[in-house]
Amino acid sequence: MIELTEKEALNKAAAYCTASEHCLSEISTKLSQWGLDSDVQEKILKRLVDERFIDEERYCRFFVNDKFKFNKWGKIKIGQALYMKKIPSTVSRKYLDEIDEKEYMNTLRSLLTSKKKSIHVSDDYQSNMKLIRFAMSRGFEMNVIRKCMQLSDEYDSLD
Repeated sequence: MIELTEKEALNKAAAYCTASEHCLSEISTKLSQWGLDSDVQEKILKRLVDERFIDEERYCRFFVNDKFKFNKWGKIKIGQALYMKKIPSTVSRKYLDEIDEKEYMNTLRSLLTSKKKSIHVSDDYQSNMKLIRFAMSRGFEMNVIRKCMQLSDEYDSLD
């Protein structure tokens, strides 16, 4: 393995941060993988934060937006992923709360509608259980799932 100097590691880490958004824990892991001493890692991380290559708030905002819009994850799953990345809950909660409730419900409704087409069971109870498990695995809250399923039932009865 090639030893990196502090300056080379800083430049490499800065380039990595420039290519895409990363959080402090991801960069810290990278620096450890590169075999840098902990004091050198701390100096590099501090400099990257000071020069705004790393910004936990910015990272969190993009992460929440991407996971909700593209992966269609619920707030619980997004929150857990951010927790695993060592993002403070005060920061993550702020951006999770910014998710539009109407859009959140519409996303869940769309997921449940498409999932319902693939479920082949004999009764509504089993069907509903499968839908609830599916929605929970996507990280949606039980109260939101119930509300969405009630609305879906009301729409179905109008047909």
